[in-house]
Amino acid sequence: MLIIRNLFAGPQRFTDLRKGLPAIPTNILSARLKQLEGAGLATRRALPHPDRAVVYELTSYGRDLEPALIALGRWGARTMTEPRPGEVVTAESIAMSFRTTYRPEAAQKVTVGYEVRMGDFTLGLQITDGVLMVGLGPHPAPDLVIERLTGHPIRELMSGSKTPDEVLHDGSMRMEGDPALLSRFAEMFRF
Repeated sequence: MLIIRNLFAGPQRFTDLRKGLPAIPTNILSARLKQLEGAGLATRRALPHPDRAVVYELTSYGRDLEPALIALGRWGARTMTEPRPGEVVTAESIAMSFRTTYRPEAAQKVTVGYEVRMGDFTLGLQITDGVLMVGLGPHPAPDLVIERLTGHPIRELMSGSKTPDEVLHDGSMRMEGDPALLSRFAEMFRF
């Protein structure tokens, strides 16, 4: 399921998957990818020149698992805490947390772009007429940039344990853009 979760972020090279799943030994990752291909959940394809790399991606059958992953993520989010010592937090795991905590009912008719910077990685969140797209890397034209400076202010916003004003004033994050969009963010992403 972790491989499938990571492939929801888009096509990935074996090395990208390995980096995003550091606790899985290479031979196990290879075997699981073959199993996913054999089951018709994932496929492998070559990228055109100049990349010339092989990537793995979910098939439409594999993408059908998204509601189940979202439901599991929502269930698990109720007990989410700060990462334990030695626990690896990846861009792919955070991307899935945005998918699982997204509340489409709070985003009806909303179109907004967020860039979320979390130290080692950046995610682009685009909501267009209430539909969420999450991408690895910067947003091409964000309406609001949110940057974690210390601690876990984004998790605190998503859990409701801190308000947007509190995370801005305690120095744990900074933002560029309209402050009202941070409040809207806290309404649309909540567990």
